[in-house]
Amino acid sequence: MANPPLRPSAHGGQGQLRIIGGEWRSRRFAFPDAEGLRPTPDRVRETLFNWLAPYLSGARVFDPYTGSGALYLEALSRGASMALALDVNANAIANLRKHLDTLKCGQGQLLQSDALRYLETQNPTPFDLVFLDPPFNKNLLQPTCELLENRGWLAKHAWVYTESEAAPSSLGLPCNWRLHREKQAGKVNYALWERSGAD
Repeated sequence: MANPPLRPSAHGGQGQLRIIGGEWRSRRFAFPDAEGLRPTPDRVRETLFNWLAPYLSGARVFDPYTGSGALYLEALSRGASMALALDVNANAIANLRKHLDTLKCGQGQLLQSDALRYLETQNPTPFDLVFLDPPFNKNLLQPTCELLENRGWLAKHAWVYTESEAAPSSLGLPCNWRLHREKQAGKVNYALWERSGAD
């Protein structure tokens, strides 16, 4: 699949993100600008990771639309036992790989891959926490959630974070996912869901 085109920016085709908490707190990293890439703002990340604080230590984390890697790096900084990130953009993955090397982090795994194809074709490994921040206006969120639920990618009581254009109540996500928290920042709706597994 072709990489999304880089778009010109006022800062030379690069953005910056700051890790908010954990082992790498206050470290700053550059990421390539790309069409549709919307790094989760600091304020939203701070709220999200406050929500997740009791559940992060030792968690297995999956970030199938990692983009800048802001959520992925934050989770590793705060004690995730492993984290897998995917992105179709080779530049984004190469950039994140450099960051992991700089941090000497062995818990991070990275693959250049289309998320839906990966979820459809690979043998599932259950994750405790999933970040879903796909490009907007491409109808990716609902099919991704269905594959996560139906193919066995989620632990029994997994947590799933979503960012979306539409209100969480209108997304049509799996009926055994309970909306735990939700907020809005500008035009972005963000929410944390708890999966209820069968006993």
